[in-house]
Amino acid sequence: MRVKTGTTRRSRHKNVLQRTKGFRMTKGKLYKVSKEADLHAGQYAYNGRKLKKRQFRRLWIQRINAGLTVFDLKYSRFVNLLKQAKITLNKKILANLAVSDPETFAAIVKKVKKSS
Repeated sequence: MRVKTGTTRRSRHKNVLQRTKGFRMTKGKLYKVSKEADLHAGQYAYNGRKLKKRQFRRLWIQRINAGLTVFDLKYSRFVNLLKQAKITLNKKILANLAVSDPETFAAIVKKVKKSS
C-alpha cells in the first residue's frame, strides 16, 4: 500500500501561506511563489536581528558621548578610564543613565576622572 501525503502537504502549504499572508501580488496566494518569498523573508529577518544589535550599540555610544560633552571628555577616553577604575557598566546602562539620570552619570564621570 502506498503512502499519500494529502494531510501533511496541506498543513505544510497552509503554514507557508499563513506566514506570507499579506504579501504583494501572488506571493501571498500561490504556494510555489509563497515558499520562495517565505525563504527570503526568513533571511531578511535573520539579517535584521543582527543589524538591530549593531544599531543599538551605535545609539548607546552616541548617547554616552553626548552626555560626556558637558565634562569635556570623549567616549574612547571615558571607556579607557572606566577600565582603569575597574568599573564594569555596560553601554546600555551607561546610555540609560546619561539620558534619564544625569546626576548619577555625572557622579560616575567624576569618580572616573578622580581615579585617573
